[in-house]
Amino acid sequence: MDGPRPGSLMMHPDVLHDAMKRNKPVVSAITASLVSTFAGYPLDSLKSRLQASRVPITVPRLAAQVFREEGIAGFYRGFWIPLFTISFVRAASFTMYNGTKEGLHERNHLARARLLDVAGSGALGGALAGAVICFGSAPFELVKVRRQLEYSIAEAKGIHIVKPPSTFQAVLDIVRQSGVLGLYTGFRLHFLRDTTGTALYFLEYDSMRHLFGRLPSGEQGSIPPWLPLHPSLIPFLCGSFSGVSSWALIYPLDVVKTKVQQRALSGAPRRSLWTTLSRLVRGPDQEHPKPILVGLGRLYRGLGVSAARSVITHGLLWTVLDYVSGWIDGLPRPPPDPALQMT
Repeated sequence: MDGPRPGSLMMHPDVLHDAMKRNKPVVSAITASLVSTFAGYPLDSLKSRLQASRVPITVPRLAAQVFREEGIAGFYRGFWIPLFTISFVRAASFTMYNGTKEGLHERNHLARARLLDVAGSGALGGALAGAVICFGSAPFELVKVRRQLEYSIAEAKGIHIVKPPSTFQAVLDIVRQSGVLGLYTGFRLHFLRDTTGTALYFLEYDSMRHLFGRLPSGEQGSIPPWLPLHPSLIPFLCGSFSGVSSWALIYPLDVVKTKVQQRALSGAPRRSLWTTLSRLVRGPDQEHPKPILVGLGRLYRGLGVSAARSVITHGLLWTVLDYVSGWIDGLPRPPPDPALQMT
């Protein structure tokens, strides 16, 4: 029988272009997330270690210690799960965020090209995306924390590690210790962090892009004369700033979440949220509490490296996302072709 075979039809450039146009948010988000996650993961690993550390330590000293004890692989411990899960989570997050905004605008809610409407629709889209996505991302993040803090958790258990367990073994250990629901250890804190943080993140990003001249269509318009910046740098600037500032606001919550999860994974007795927060700020000796400023310094331990990670990951995320989106928009539309309509 003459005619194109199904395999060749699926690989036809016009079919691929049409598929990418129809799934532009997903393709753009996955591509951007793969690049940004790889670039920022070593700093994320250092951030988790700083949060869990019982004694103050500088970032360069910690990095040197990780390299000396574990090599380059230590910075990417537990990397493969977040590489793929974060990519698909972000793709789903961007899809829900965009879908929520489009739904609001279709119903004429928060649809005006004004700052309050832009910020409000972005915040609602971000909050919904963060709330839904965390149900799927929480177990993977717990496993990531488990892998990143492998040595400190083993030390708390009195175990000496010769060869760290694999990611699969880490999952089995969690399930054996606490059951399947153990994968959702610290979920309430994770839910609160992601819902609030994602709402703030998209609110700030959309607000900045609006102030910097983005059109309602999503394209970059004329840049304000007070902003001497090339248009290609605007996504990086807005992404970096919104990533750093929103993360700084919810950072103490992330520290408490990491500490709660570390204690649970090491088999230590559970502590309430307020007890954990109080001990972090005031120290374990309640009769001789630490000064407030010292305690707050511990609460924000690792913020510097986390901010550097946010600049890299979120700046790259939006830069690559805008580039890929523009590239997909520029693809030729498939001409009418009877051969492509054959079943």
